[in-house]
Amino acid sequence: MTAEPAPSPLPSVGEVLPAAVLWDMDGTLVDTEPYWIECERRLVAEYGHVWTDEDAHALVGSSLLVSAAYIRDRGRVPLEPAEIVERLLAGVIEEVRRHVPFRPGALELLEALVGLGVPCALVTMSYRSLAGAVVDALPPGRFGVVVAGDDVTNGKPHPEPYLTAAARLGVPPEACVAIEDSPTGVASAVAAGVPTLAVEHLLPIAPGPRRTVVATLEGWTPAGLGALLDRG
Repeated sequence: MTAEPAPSPLPSVGEVLPAAVLWDMDGTLVDTEPYWIECERRLVAEYGHVWTDEDAHALVGSSLLVSAAYIRDRGRVPLEPAEIVERLLAGVIEEVRRHVPFRPGALELLEALVGLGVPCALVTMSYRSLAGAVVDALPPGRFGVVVAGDDVTNGKPHPEPYLTAAARLGVPPEACVAIEDSPTGVASAVAAGVPTLAVEHLLPIAPGPRRTVVATLEGWTPAGLGALLDRG
């Protein structure tokens, strides 16, 4: 991976800010992917089968019902997708209520954006119950909009989640910046016309238009995100 260095924490005169920042949640704002993987592993093991890291990584960024259908078929779990989602959500929410594992640099960047009055939205394929548990762990007002997996008809990689977030904030998608960690999420944001900061985590992200691939959020600033608007 060739990661671009984080921009200087001191903005120069003339640098602009995004109209809004649209954050993915799992793996981007919070490192909940290990919670999901462990819950998937326990569920599959309950029915006598094995769930590998490769199986789990195939689902990163996908909608919960799509993931649940994959778990049913691949893990031979004799439950309907909706019940699988309910079981997994309950387990992950329980873990989040014990400890919210924020990703390196995420809280610092979020606080800097809020301090400058840049609106933020949470755009996640997790359901609103889990998104609410994460938002509740933050000071009030950090996210003006939450678009969850049970709020949209088409999940990532479809552009609907990011288009919905921008519309609810009342800003053009192209004036926003998305922060993502998965190829599926990046595809969703890019398809919506949103310049994207792709922070590699569990999966590599291929270079391409409207995306800047980095190794960490540490050192990133609101002005640094604003500079991504000029890259097309």
